[in-house]
Amino acid sequence: MFEKEERPYPEKIEQILTFTTPKKQKLERVDAFLTRQILNASRNKVQTAISNGDVTINGKVVKASRKVQPNDEIVCRMLKFPPIKLIPQDIPLEILYEDDDLLVVNKPWGMCTHPGVGNRDQTLVNAMLYHLGAREAIDVDVDDEDEDSDDNNVNDELVYLSEAVRPGIVHRLDKDTSGLLLVSKKDSAMPILQSQFVDKTISRYYYAIVWGKLKDWVGTYEGDIGRSTRDRKKFAVIKQGGKHAITDYEVLEEYSVASLVKIKLRTGRTHQIRVHFSHNNHPVMGDTFYGGDKLLFGYNSKVRRDLAEKCLKLSKRQILHAKEISFRHPVSGEMIRVESELPADFQEILGELRKHISK
Repeated sequence: MFEKEERPYPEKIEQILTFTTPKKQKLERVDAFLTRQILNASRNKVQTAISNGDVTINGKVVKASRKVQPNDEIVCRMLKFPPIKLIPQDIPLEILYEDDDLLVVNKPWGMCTHPGVGNRDQTLVNAMLYHLGAREAIDVDVDDEDEDSDDNNVNDELVYLSEAVRPGIVHRLDKDTSGLLLVSKKDSAMPILQSQFVDKTISRYYYAIVWGKLKDWVGTYEGDIGRSTRDRKKFAVIKQGGKHAITDYEVLEEYSVASLVKIKLRTGRTHQIRVHFSHNNHPVMGDTFYGGDKLLFGYNSKVRRDLAEKCLKLSKRQILHAKEISFRHPVSGEMIRVESELPADFQEILGELRKHISK
C-alpha cells in the first residue's frame, strides 16, 4: 500500500465578478443572466450563490427570480478551488520498463494516478515529474467548472480530467486498484500510445478476487455503463444514456466463497470491472463502492463464514490488480510485454482462500 498523510480537501477561494448590463438589456432572470455570463458556471451553482446572499443588484441582495434591467450593477461572489500547481515530489516508484520514450510503472494501491479534488499532491504524476527531472512547481491553467452538468460534486472534479493535469498519463487506474500503468515521456509518443487504446491494439489483463462462484469458467459481461441515478459519484449498468462496455473473464481458481478471475477489457469505461462484476452479483472483494465489503457468501457454514470474514478483514481495498500489459512501441514498432507480481495483500488473501479450494 502507498501510505501518505491524510489531506483535507483544498479550501475554496472567493471569486468576485462584476457586471454592468447594457442600455438595451432585455428583461431576464438574474440566475439565467449569470449562467450565461460566467464561464463554465452551472445554473445550479449560480442559484446556490443567490440563495446564500452572494449576489447583489445595485447593492441589494436579490432572489433568483429578480429580472435584470438596463444599467444594473450586478456583483456575484462565488467559491472556486485555488489554481492548481503540479509539484514534483521524490516518491519511490517501481518501474518495470523504461526507455527514452516511455515507461511502465507498477502503481501501488492507495496512490492516485493524477491530482484530484482531495489529493493535489502525492500522486503518480507528482512522482513522475520528479523522476523526469522537474524540480519546480508547474502552474496549470484550467477551468474548475463544467457547463454541461448541474451536479456540483461532478463539476468540481471535471477540472482534473484536463490533459494539463495528467502530463504523460496514457491511461489511469483507480486509487485503490494496483498495477501497471503506461506513461509517455515524450509529447511525440503520447498520441501514438493513446491511439492504440482507441484501436484496441493494447492488451491488458487484470486479476481480481470476486465473491462467489461464477456460473461459467469463461464468460463475458456486457452492459452499458453510465452514472448511477441513485448516487452520482457511482457508475452503474443502465438501459439508456450509458456507454457500451464489454468485459471478458476467465476463472483461474475457485474457492468455497470466492473466485480468482483473469479479466480482459474490450472497452475502457470508468470502474468497468467493478461495475460489471457487481451488477452480476459477484462484486470485487473489498470494494466499498460496489458492495464487495459485505459478507455475501458462506452463511450456511461456520467454516466458510469464518473464512469470508477473515478475507474481509484482510481486504483494505478492492482486490483488483492490473497484472499484464502488451503494446507496440511508438518508435521502434516492437511489441513490448510487461508483467507484474500480485501485491502482498492480494497474495495473503489468496493464501487463505487456497486452504478451501472448491472441489
